[in-house]
Amino acid sequence: MTFTESITTCLAKKYATFTGRASRSEFWWFMLFGIVIGLVLRFTFPIDDTLLTSDNVPMTNYIANVIVSLAFLLPNIGVMVRRLHDTGRSGWWWLLNFVPCVGLIVLIVFWCGESEEDNVYGPRPTK
Repeated sequence: MTFTESITTCLAKKYATFTGRASRSEFWWFMLFGIVIGLVLRFTFPIDDTLLTSDNVPMTNYIANVIVSLAFLLPNIGVMVRRLHDTGRSGWWWLLNFVPCVGLIVLIVFWCGESEEDNVYGPRPTK
């Protein structure tokens, strides 16, 4: 799956879909897209800085970051769960995100794993 196909799939076709499977390329391209958008929002300062917080960070940056984070919440969780399904694991493993340090490391290992052939979550993704 290409970069644009991944973004289109996660944001338009499967926005809040927690069933089915996601290929490794779909998952990692979408994660890269989210990281790039986050970095752009973090380091781009608007021209109009009349609304400043106490630490001189433009408030409009903060608001934009919150809006984009909320918009990406369901697609992120959905693609993570579908990727776990692709490796033959239940989507409930996603809750390891709440275990400090170790949880994310375990999930990254799971997400990097090979796709299984057809399993209970559906046929193997073609792309």
